[in-house]
Amino acid sequence: MSEQKEFKPSLGLMDATMIVAGSMIGSGIFIVTADITRNVGSAGWVILVWLITGFMTLTAALSYGELSAMFPKAGGQYVYLKEAFSPLAGFLYGWSFFAVIQTATIAAVGVAFSKFAGYFFNILELDDKNLIASVGAFKIYPAQLLSILLIILLTYNNTRGIKQGKIIQNLFTVTKLASLFGLIAFGFILAADADIWHANWSTGFHAVKYATAGPEVSETSGWLPISGTALLGAFAAAMVGSIFSSDSWNNVTFIAGEIKNPHRNIGLSLFLGTLIVTVIYVAANLMYLSVMPLEDIAFAKQDRVAVAAANVIFGNMGTYVIAVMIMISTFGCNNGLILAGARVYYTMAQDGLFFKKAATLNSNQVPEWALWAQCILASILCLSGKYGDLLDMVSFVAVIFYVLTIAGIFVLRQKRPDAVRPYKAFLYPILPAVYIVMGLVFAIALILYKPDYAGWGLAITLLGVPLYYIALRNKKA
Repeated sequence: MSEQKEFKPSLGLMDATMIVAGSMIGSGIFIVTADITRNVGSAGWVILVWLITGFMTLTAALSYGELSAMFPKAGGQYVYLKEAFSPLAGFLYGWSFFAVIQTATIAAVGVAFSKFAGYFFNILELDDKNLIASVGAFKIYPAQLLSILLIILLTYNNTRGIKQGKIIQNLFTVTKLASLFGLIAFGFILAADADIWHANWSTGFHAVKYATAGPEVSETSGWLPISGTALLGAFAAAMVGSIFSSDSWNNVTFIAGEIKNPHRNIGLSLFLGTLIVTVIYVAANLMYLSVMPLEDIAFAKQDRVAVAAANVIFGNMGTYVIAVMIMISTFGCNNGLILAGARVYYTMAQDGLFFKKAATLNSNQVPEWALWAQCILASILCLSGKYGDLLDMVSFVAVIFYVLTIAGIFVLRQKRPDAVRPYKAFLYPILPAVYIVMGLVFAIALILYKPDYAGWGLAITLLGVPLYYIALRNKKA
């Protein structure tokens, strides 16, 4: 690799918006509503989960506009945390991003691609009859190998330059947006059932949670009314899926050095991309409620709500329609994740806090070494079979860092009152403060009601503290 000094701005507003929307939409919207429904049990609460998630996402995106305009360079959130608080805060984010947030998401999205390809090729089903090898806790299936091949392919394409990644991103994002709008429209036009709609909405905001057999449930399973703190815990658990489905909107900030007129285009792309996806997500869930009873949504086979809805809309071929849509969606989503993620490691390496080779650009002006390092770890997570557990930690860790980053706006207003701010956070200080409170409530509720996942996420983040001082020592040496 021949070393280049800096990135070349080559992405416009349309490209940046497609990275925001494309990185957000993976497989979540097709699946997670089943778990949300089992947690809160009524149409009103299901839609409220998605509305609050959308509000939080839009609020965070509008707030990030100020930071992206102040620091329009590669690294995004890592840079914001470093500048607002300290290099340690930035490093803890970068470490968590590499260890869990980005690589585990890439792995999970890759496996989702392979799972739905299994509708067309039986050998890709995660079934013991397709088991290739078993080494200790590792079980290797053809689907995992296809996931790894997909990650390698997209990584290689992105080493050829930002324009190569842009072509795939724009093509697949436009295709999946059009497909999702089409699915929603066909659902309302061809399959909406007034009786189902009224029956679902008759539940209003009467919250119930599906519980398995235990002291409070006499039979094998059942629905329990919930309120008070139990409702808060159930709501937080439900939001894990919606927040994961809405995450990665900030990926565009990582490639700020490659965006034309970043002072304007990053903030605007954050707003446009998150708004488009929020509208799609709420509309998709309203469509689910118009074509299927709540019970069918909650217990869709393997949680594949969109498949069940498509079967109502299109008949038996609906399964294959959704399979193709998810394959398109996950392919484009992973391209955006892979493209953006490596820029964080590049910036950390520039600061002497990551492997030195990650600080170089190849002849195509992209961080090739960082791209391959990300590829290797994501591929290992594909093989581990533990990506599902890791993703439960992602929502907790990601929201904690979003809260810290938005708090950084308040810190920087005090530390650097005279700094140039081409764009200021919308409705500051009200909206940023609202997000901080909502994010903290969500994180605390997860600690109380899902301590295993939140605890492991916190532990992985704190492991970065000794690693930071090791990196500092090596930097001085």
